Amino acid sequence: MGIQFDAAARTFTLSTRSTTYQMGLDHLDHLLHLYYGPAIGQGDLAAMYPPADRGFSPNHNADRERRGISPDALPQEYTGCNTGDFRLSCLVVREENGAAGAEWRYASHSIQKGKYALTGLPAAHDEENEAESLCIRMEDSVTGLALELLYGVFERQDIITRAARLVNGGSQTLRLEKAASMCLDLPFGRWDMIHFHGRHAMERRMERTPLMNAIQTVSSTRGASSHHHNPFVILCDRKANEEHGLCYGVMPVYSGSHRTDVEVDQNGLTRIVSGIHDERFSWQLAPGEAFTAPEVILACTENGLTALSQQYHRFIRHNVCRGEFRFARRPVLINNWEATYFDFDSDAIVRIAEKAAALGVEMLVLDDGWFGKRNDDNSGLGDWFVNENKLPGGLSPLIERVNALGMKFGIWVEPEMVSEDSELYRAHPDWALTLPGRAPVMSRNQMVLDMGRPDVVDYLTERLTDLLANNPIAYVKWDMNRNMTDVYSRVLPAERQGEAAHRYMLGVYKLLETLTTRFPHVLFEGCAGGGGRFDAGMLAYFTQIWCSDDTDAIERLVIQHGTSFGYPVSSMGAHVSACPNHQTGRTTPLWTRAVAAMAGTFGYELDLNKLSDEEAAQVKEQIAFFDKHYQLIQNGLYYRLTDPTEEERYAAWQFVDEEQGETLVNLVLTHPEANARPLHVWLRGLAPDALYRVESLDIHGCHAAPQAGLDLAMEGVGKTYSGSTLMHAGYTLPQLAGDYPSVQMYVKRV
Repeated sequence: MGIQFDAAARTFTLSTRSTTYQMGLDHLDHLLHLYYGPAIGQGDLAAMYPPADRGFSPNHNADRERRGISPDALPQEYTGCNTGDFRLSCLVVREENGAAGAEWRYASHSIQKGKYALTGLPAAHDEENEAESLCIRMEDSVTGLALELLYGVFERQDIITRAARLVNGGSQTLRLEKAASMCLDLPFGRWDMIHFHGRHAMERRMERTPLMNAIQTVSSTRGASSHHHNPFVILCDRKANEEHGLCYGVMPVYSGSHRTDVEVDQNGLTRIVSGIHDERFSWQLAPGEAFTAPEVILACTENGLTALSQQYHRFIRHNVCRGEFRFARRPVLINNWEATYFDFDSDAIVRIAEKAAALGVEMLVLDDGWFGKRNDDNSGLGDWFVNENKLPGGLSPLIERVNALGMKFGIWVEPEMVSEDSELYRAHPDWALTLPGRAPVMSRNQMVLDMGRPDVVDYLTERLTDLLANNPIAYVKWDMNRNMTDVYSRVLPAERQGEAAHRYMLGVYKLLETLTTRFPHVLFEGCAGGGGRFDAGMLAYFTQIWCSDDTDAIERLVIQHGTSFGYPVSSMGAHVSACPNHQTGRTTPLWTRAVAAMAGTFGYELDLNKLSDEEAAQVKEQIAFFDKHYQLIQNGLYYRLTDPTEEERYAAWQFVDEEQGETLVNLVLTHPEANARPLHVWLRGLAPDALYRVESLDIHGCHAAPQAGLDLAMEGVGKTYSGSTLMHAGYTLPQLAGDYPSVQMYVKRV
């Protein structure tokens, strides 16, 4: 069993395939965190924390004569409020008289088969009914506030999920000013923190720093998980690398403003508190009402960063993403955005589709500009009616022409926004988030709709249902192109304005739940100016997310590298775009652009009619190659062979199938050298004693390398090596030269 309660020792032990998580009740019925790490069985670990009298660390009143048993020194499972633990807190709750306080004491617990669910929030699911759930109920005797700590144990997946629910069982209205999802105390060890920072068009750059004796924070107050600070955080021991070392992952299943704090305290204990950002947050909790904090996905491994990543990749594909597109083959698509921007009509779109169909592309996606008065990004958002000046007769005639080519049809929407110059805003100015008496802050001349309002959600449900029910649309790209300012809801009273940002997210989730349930055969892709809302919350509705608006293949190597630490390749929207690149001006070989995009969902974003005959032939070859290796790329184990932020010459990565039967090695030369050193890679993830044959070695975009070296490299095709040879001795690739050439090597088990 994954969850066991030892009544004699009063301990809860959660067990996955290779980890143990233990909590214990003390003599006052407080819940202490005792251990999370590699599997150790069920022994009571309370003795690891002997009493120690720390100066200025107070005791509960009942322990006033027993110094050394302080809430400020012991590992806590979820902190109280204003009761002597001066470290990071999980909760701030105020009574009607203004007093802030809560002391949790154990009341009861329940264990059940299957995975708990969260009302109104995305959460991991367990369709195979293999998980177990634990609910520990704690109570504060003064306020009557109850805390329900929820744990989902996925034994086979090596994952534990956590969430918290606060229920007002008292007689007065309480005010939550902070309500974190989880607290994790690691009493021993010295750790590095890895987080993923960035900016628009350069998201999720990995940064690793040693923890200080201080508080370090990864957060967003933008109303979105953001381009700037992804909510996923890793703690690892200071010697950990891709293959070795103890690593912990903390991944909130939430898409709004978030905050994860890490503190090293006076005893060397490391505390992690994660949840909704408390800046400008508050929540009124009337008697009988409940507040649910978002879920957090925890993972732990002693086998390094790759193993941690693969745990998350597998779990997200199987237990976070939902619907038929989790595992079904997704079409190779062409998006018209970088080919036309807003300047198109039906004939221009069909010309792109005709060329794409001839080359093997399977779906055309019509991007921004098809609706309302939308000829630039200054107007039209909210008016989800077809612009018949561009598309005479509406969408149906265009879709019929695209379908007649054997292609599916997809469309772009940005439902959460409204343009000031729109029929919707003129009719309902109160639907936008704006501050009373102040001119709103503008971005792209658009504002954010108050998604916490039921009438706004109802309007969007009606309009998008009409769009999808009356047109054979196979794919929706759901965008969000600005962050939240002027957060004020016209339907909330003054004392509840702190709820507006979280209610916004609840409204978004409600809309997405309705549409994805109503239209299960539509593939939804998320986008927020690219990767500005790339998180586990969105992946519960969007099987894939547009990884970044930066489509430069060389920049994408860094973006996709950082993204891969927490999120699977099958979730990363990636396209081959035009050159010179629209963002950087760089020119990269067409095949290299494809190699980079094949580390994602794969598609095209350019006018294929402008390609030469040779380039068009390459597109056909690229699609055929991707089709051949689709399952390996999308569902195989992903290995980072280099760190492109440290290895200046090249970036390399590898896919291996779960049975270790085949592998695909990819390399892009990012910095050619004079008198170049050898390009040598060590493969990973193979069966050491098995034999593998090099089936193919494809060299792309290399026009200046020594021919003798290329010829010698090709002689390796067909040769057989042991898995241990390829992993420990490695494989030397041919010398490459020129602007960004690339290599793809396919190896198969004999």
